[in-house]
Amino acid sequence: MPPPIKLKDLIRNIRAARTQADERAIVQKECALIRNSFREEDNTYRCRNVAKLLYIHMLGYPAHFGQLECLKLVAQQRFTDKRIGYLGTTLLLDERQDVHLLVTNSMKNDMNHNTQYIAGLALGCLGSICSQEMCRDLAGEIEKLMKQSNAYIKKKATLCAFRIIRKVPELMEIFIPATRSLLSEKNHGVLLTAVVLITEMCEKSPDTLTHFRKLVPNLVRILKNLIMSGYSPEHDVSGVSDPFLQVKILKLLRILGRYDPDASEAMNDILAQVATNTETSKNVGNAILYETVLAIMDIESESGLRVLAVNILGRFLLNNDKNIRYVALNTLLKSVSADMNAVQRHRSTIVDCLKDPDISIRRRAVELSFALINGNNVRGMVKELVFFLEKTEPEFKSHISSNIFLACEKFAPNKRWHIDTMMKVLTTAGNHVLDDTVASVIQMISDSSSLHAYTAQQLYKALQEDYSQQPLVQVAAWCIGEYGDLLMAGQMEEDEPIQATEDTVVEALEKILLSSLSTQVTKEYAITALMKLSTRFTTAVDYIKKVISLCGPSLDMELQQRAVEYSALFRGFDHMRPALLERMPPMENKSIINADFRKNGKSSEGLVNASEKTTIPRTTQPESNGLLDLLETPAPQTIIPEPQKPVQKDSADLLDLLGDLDFSSGGGSSGVNNVQPVLPTTNNIMGLSDGLQPMAPLVPPSMQTPDLMGGGSIDPITNDKIPSLVAYEKSGLKIEFDFERDSNPAVINILTKATNSTNLPLTDYVFQAAVPKTFQLQLQSPSGNTVPPNSSGAITQMIKVANPLKQPLRMRIKLSYNSNGMVVNDQGEINNFPTAVNQ
Repeated sequence: MPPPIKLKDLIRNIRAARTQADERAIVQKECALIRNSFREEDNTYRCRNVAKLLYIHMLGYPAHFGQLECLKLVAQQRFTDKRIGYLGTTLLLDERQDVHLLVTNSMKNDMNHNTQYIAGLALGCLGSICSQEMCRDLAGEIEKLMKQSNAYIKKKATLCAFRIIRKVPELMEIFIPATRSLLSEKNHGVLLTAVVLITEMCEKSPDTLTHFRKLVPNLVRILKNLIMSGYSPEHDVSGVSDPFLQVKILKLLRILGRYDPDASEAMNDILAQVATNTETSKNVGNAILYETVLAIMDIESESGLRVLAVNILGRFLLNNDKNIRYVALNTLLKSVSADMNAVQRHRSTIVDCLKDPDISIRRRAVELSFALINGNNVRGMVKELVFFLEKTEPEFKSHISSNIFLACEKFAPNKRWHIDTMMKVLTTAGNHVLDDTVASVIQMISDSSSLHAYTAQQLYKALQEDYSQQPLVQVAAWCIGEYGDLLMAGQMEEDEPIQATEDTVVEALEKILLSSLSTQVTKEYAITALMKLSTRFTTAVDYIKKVISLCGPSLDMELQQRAVEYSALFRGFDHMRPALLERMPPMENKSIINADFRKNGKSSEGLVNASEKTTIPRTTQPESNGLLDLLETPAPQTIIPEPQKPVQKDSADLLDLLGDLDFSSGGGSSGVNNVQPVLPTTNNIMGLSDGLQPMAPLVPPSMQTPDLMGGGSIDPITNDKIPSLVAYEKSGLKIEFDFERDSNPAVINILTKATNSTNLPLTDYVFQAAVPKTFQLQLQSPSGNTVPPNSSGAITQMIKVANPLKQPLRMRIKLSYNSNGMVVNDQGEINNFPTAVNQ
């Protein structure tokens, strides 16, 4: 049998193929020859055949039939055979295939080989394909190799330890002693792998993080030597000494200094030296400075150091490289909550980024600009943002217009400026303004009683110029309908009153009704405005009747119904019309913009994406369904009926009325209240009210106390103080229950308070509760989802429990949170409530 062709000849033949079919024919022929050679146990050319098979595998053709041949090459004694064998094992095998376990013994033998390169091959292969079984089998060997004097083997063994910890975190303790000694090495490769390994350990375990905080002085010393060392050809990159090691050390210092004042104090000086001595003309220096800025902003650093970090980001904004500018904007957005004043100094540079041709930079600049708005700069910043609104892409206008309204409502210097700005936004953004913004603008106008005449005249002017922009027309129609009498009276202080008659105003609304550009919602605004004007105008009432009657045959059911009912009101109930259509009182502000912009000091995400950031908590339906079975009882009720409130026409009032109810359960079949806040969008109003059934009071009439003053009833009130209860205490997390009697005697209010005594915050905190079916439970939204460290704050959450039968209360709780990257889930039962709770 002739010898097989060499690898380079195979490559030449494949490259010479003119079509895909020719290439497949060559590959299939060669694979057949390789199979025959494997079948004949040809040891002479096994290495050559496996090498060709790996090339075929890299081209995307199946090569799994060579897996066992790779294992045979690994078992050979020659280095060339082992090299191809380990390469083939790495490419053709992975932890999902049981065959890879056959190579464990060969790896163990090769790790202790006298030739460092053979040991390196075994370590490299282990790092690529190790499974949990291999990790447990070879962890001891890796720990021994980490203590060897050979730097080449030591750094490869350290990387294998990194991979083992990532696969099996419980093996971490084996490597801690050996890892500490690695920081005293002189070899930069060993130092780099040691820092990577320590970083992974600290991210996996809070206890290990506390242990390695003692090594901060060692890391500071290594970083200082790198900065102060002279030119070294072996480690120099563009004039910077080993930037890779510097970046990794800075990242580790950031993790070690977080939430620890002592460790932060130890690294303040070296961070200042790195920030001032690093060359910024090359990307290498910029990478180090960027990591330095992240470290300064994350640790408990001094205020002067934070200003220095923000100034570095300001210099990044002037860089010609778009990537650096984007990174600077992104980091400044995260730094606003840490040092607002320092970021404000670079406001003009940030505003200039709004004109950048790159859309990603413009988007980040917009978000940062909104985060920087305050009472002092609101006029200038909003002016720039409105100018940007004129130039920006259509799909971005709705987002910007909504956020401009949020900023104006929070920081407007006066009502007149606020109204002028919102009218400018309505005319600039046009049909891209969201429905929520229209409702909020109407509420704002309603609340500005001294400017009703001015607003009506300005909107009437805008309506005459262009009635194709639906949001503007809707606001104008509502305002003219409410304050049409002021429009005619010309009550103006500064501007000259417009020359408008009753007929011209009605004619303008008629154009809206008959225009093909008007949406159905806009026409509904217009016909209602006309009906209201029938009580505010005197000479144009017949004209209004005629226009309204034109909509009677409309194909739109809502518009037709309004027209018919309004016409009936004219005919049969004309004496009631003035009272029914009187001016609305100022609307109470229930919109989402009342929420604090910078709640908990985090403003970078609160204002930006206000319409997108309203998301449901992490509690998902499967978790709730799992909690249903905690008590092993039939499904309990979850909703407490509350006294009925009058429903307002304002959508925000309706949302507020329904905000405390849980609609996730169908007919009381859910055992746990799956807490999901109602999204503040008008589109969901109709969906929220579907299926809402009348609710009976929990307290029988016989238990109610007569009201001596008014013939109603008042609830009995007790002032007995109920002692608190520690419901849960484990791993630093403590949950206390404080009890308070509700105005309804059958309901007890339980205020849960979660505190955290560890030195790391507990993120993604979710608390759930369930009670037996004889009780009713309502779990309200928590005050947050992050429990601050060191008992410096708490998350509170209200539970309302109805106990009409006065039975002893017992409750199942389920909670989950994230501690330093590790998800913790726990549950328990509480049956030691104070007896006063059941009375």
